[in-house]
Amino acid sequence: MNQPALPRALWALMVGNFVIGTGVMAVPGTLNDIAQSLNVSIPQAGQLITAAAILMGVGAPLFATLVAGWDRRRLLAWSLVWYGLLHAACALAPNYGLLLPLRVLAVISPAVFTPQAAASVGLLVPDHQRGRAITFVFLGWSVASVMGMPLAAWIGGEAGWRWAFGLVAVMSLASGAWVWREMPDGIRPAALSRDGWSRTLGSATLMMTVGVTLLFAFGQFTLFSYFAPYFTQTLGLGGAGLSLLFLWFGAFGLLGNMAVTRQIDRMGAPRAVLITMTLIALSLLLWPLGRSSWWLQALVIVPWALGCFAANSAQQARLVQLSPVLAPATVALNTSAMYGGQALGAALGGLMIAQGRMLQLHWVGLVVMASAIGLSVWVAARQKRSAALA
Repeated sequence: MNQPALPRALWALMVGNFVIGTGVMAVPGTLNDIAQSLNVSIPQAGQLITAAAILMGVGAPLFATLVAGWDRRRLLAWSLVWYGLLHAACALAPNYGLLLPLRVLAVISPAVFTPQAAASVGLLVPDHQRGRAITFVFLGWSVASVMGMPLAAWIGGEAGWRWAFGLVAVMSLASGAWVWREMPDGIRPAALSRDGWSRTLGSATLMMTVGVTLLFAFGQFTLFSYFAPYFTQTLGLGGAGLSLLFLWFGAFGLLGNMAVTRQIDRMGAPRAVLITMTLIALSLLLWPLGRSSWWLQALVIVPWALGCFAANSAQQARLVQLSPVLAPATVALNTSAMYGGQALGAALGGLMIAQGRMLQLHWVGLVVMASAIGLSVWVAARQKRSAALA
């Protein structure tokens, strides 16, 4: 049976997430060129990822409170305009010292757009479409991995990272105009009271579920943040080769997210999270096999790609389904955890690279990912016991 069509506003939000994701991943995709052109080390360039992730992690729940009563059409559209203007400023930054604070200011937009777009979904679709709608909106991140990150890597290798940032600026302004056109007026998710935040932070199940996101993001970004220098060192890839490998990764990332979008309401979000994280762990376990050739690396990376973006989409749906009324808080906290894990992973990965241990990054990622899987299974079992006793 054919599923009913989703509202056009969700397409605008999905494309908005594509632009947001492309901007976030522009730094990992162009890390080699940023380091070379600004005459800084790879670990120092990696601080652009860490600093931005810290702002996004801290900012997501903070901004969720500050913008609680704002009309989402205006909030989401103007956050994309801000993203565009700050990426244009980053592209013109003359040195690393100015680029770092501009990059931090730019990522205010991801801290606002992604969680608030997800929190708006419940007011745009009926309850029975909520899981599908949320994962659809997050397809934008997968599409960014297919098109945005490879394109940024290719542009960075051929013309320089500044042109890649300029492309993000143009796309952001266009996407903001689309969101303004398609989003209806009056979309205002209910503002959470102090009691609502207390209930969220006081719920062991919700907070441990958020902890799963923190751990699997930490495990991934220990290595993911440094894909470009890693593949350059181990496989000798330049801009074109990196772009092709990122395209391969992104294509399977999109496939995995699409599969989860279609099946999540049937299989359940906890099971979807478990499957996607297990796929990532499998790639990390097999990672050393990819060092000998481009083709082996491409095969090893497939399970990771299938689970990478789908895992977070499933986590968002899982939290919304656990407590729809607390979704504005839990989605913001989940976004915070995602970026917090990214910051931890990028920081630890940079420290290990500075110590000459780039080839050991995947083992650290695997240990942390295994911890995420264990916590997720435990939380799911705890939730089932609670439901049975209710």
